[in-house]
Amino acid sequence: MNKEKVTRILNEFDRMFPDAACELVHDNELELLIAVMLSAQTTDASVNKLTKTLFQKYHTVEDYAHAPIEQLENDLRSIGLYRNKAKNVKAMAQQLIVEFGGQVPCDHDALQTLPGVGRKTANVVVSEGFKVPAIAVDTHVERISKRLGFALKKDSVLTVEKKLMKAVPKERWIKTHHQMIFFGRYHCKSMNPMCQDCHLIDICKEPKRKKFIINESA
Repeated sequence: MNKEKVTRILNEFDRMFPDAACELVHDNELELLIAVMLSAQTTDASVNKLTKTLFQKYHTVEDYAHAPIEQLENDLRSIGLYRNKAKNVKAMAQQLIVEFGGQVPCDHDALQTLPGVGRKTANVVVSEGFKVPAIAVDTHVERISKRLGFALKKDSVLTVEKKLMKAVPKERWIKTHHQMIFFGRYHCKSMNPMCQDCHLIDICKEPKRKKFIINESA
């Protein structure tokens, strides 16, 4: 993708979502890590509703590490995959105590050694929690990247991340990551995207979307 097109896209993101930021409510790195772990295949709104009480009940890494698994499962029951998430949260907390002195590491590779923490979660934690430039590719970012031509439809999540890191200036990685999520969540949705109001429709890589606009304007 040429620089002119990238600049146009980023300028449009700035116009639409100048204040885009992480929507997962948290007060520290541990709460952020847990919230991101819980957000897999679950909306941020659902996670925030759950963590409002969860974070009042559990305050330290030891609280999670020593909690009975049945209790954690019950506390997470309102979100999808709660049994597996409860297991990972407890195991993650135990590993933090044993290997990291109870502190969430700021190192990307170290984070990925934790149970339930993959590349996307690690990227979110280092960028949002420690302000280390990174681009986390979730379903929204992947979809937008492929629709706008940052990546090809066949590209893997890792390839999408690498192409975004190459195209987007490093000082904008964190900001652009949040803006792409907002763009995908509230505008260029998976189903029923707002094509008729999109200022970037002419560079969209989905023929059906372009055809829709052509038909609408005919």
